[in-house]
Amino acid sequence: MTDVQELLLSRIRDVADYPEPGVMFKDITPLLADPAAFTALTDALAGIGTRQGATKVVGLEARGFILGAPVAVRAGLGFIPVRKAGKLPGATLRQAYDLEYGSAEIEVHAEDLAVGDRVLVVDDVLATGGTAEASIELIRRAGAEVAGVAVLMELGFLGGRARLEPALAGAPLESLLTI
Repeated sequence: MTDVQELLLSRIRDVADYPEPGVMFKDITPLLADPAAFTALTDALAGIGTRQGATKVVGLEARGFILGAPVAVRAGLGFIPVRKAGKLPGATLRQAYDLEYGSAEIEVHAEDLAVGDRVLVVDDVLATGGTAEASIELIRRAGAEVAGVAVLMELGFLGGRARLEPALAGAPLESLLTI
């Protein structure tokens, strides 16, 4: 494990039985509150964007906004929020996806992405992969290319990577920590 990985992991707090009994929630707020850890995280994710030749960063609501915006600034890229349906004004592209119990929709301003854009999707956690998969579809529908997906941590036992691989179509999925 690298020094950066050790630093990041040391600042993630386990919260038992949240949001429901039997779940061990990984709380990143202590990491965000530590300037050294937050800077290390931002630098690591920005490095992924640079290596993948990204021109824009998409952050997934809501913690993907917290991580994606400083990553975009650090890498000198534009930032595009992907929001829950109904939160963006004006014309949007919308994508539905399945949840464990039901479904949800996300959307993006179509004019913020264009042919020639290489987009890095940033989020805090890769769990089942549904939101990331839907965001990849939105990016492609807008005419842009997916440069990759970068997350702070991947919950490997939930199978999100396997779900995303077909949608990624060869674009990389990079996780700083795998739990």
